[in-house]
Amino acid sequence: MPKAASKAKAPAPAYTKTVAYDVAEQLRTPAEMAAYLDAWLEEAPDDVAGITRALGDIARAKGMSQVARDAGLSRESLYKALSENGNPSFATVLKVARALGVKFHAQPA
Repeated sequence: MPKAASKAKAPAPAYTKTVAYDVAEQLRTPAEMAAYLDAWLEEAPDDVAGITRALGDIARAKGMSQVARDAGLSRESLYKALSENGNPSFATVLKVARALGVKFHAQPA
């Protein structure tokens, strides 16, 4: 009598775990941070919210508490200014840029 073929169990489908992408985790050096901000300024010069968000990404990469101290702001006001609904004054933007170690550069359009 032939031996009954055993049913091989099919392997369970592999699932890929996804995580939210956080650009701040990719900004490791001052050069990368400056290039990221420069790309925003070049590609979307009228997108105030995007540029503010880019400053926030860089601040998170450097550490919000340290950037807040260096800018002379409270951590809470820095988070608020650089949030999605934030509307920082130009003075705040300049303080944050200085604390981040980046400079703005003007050139003819």
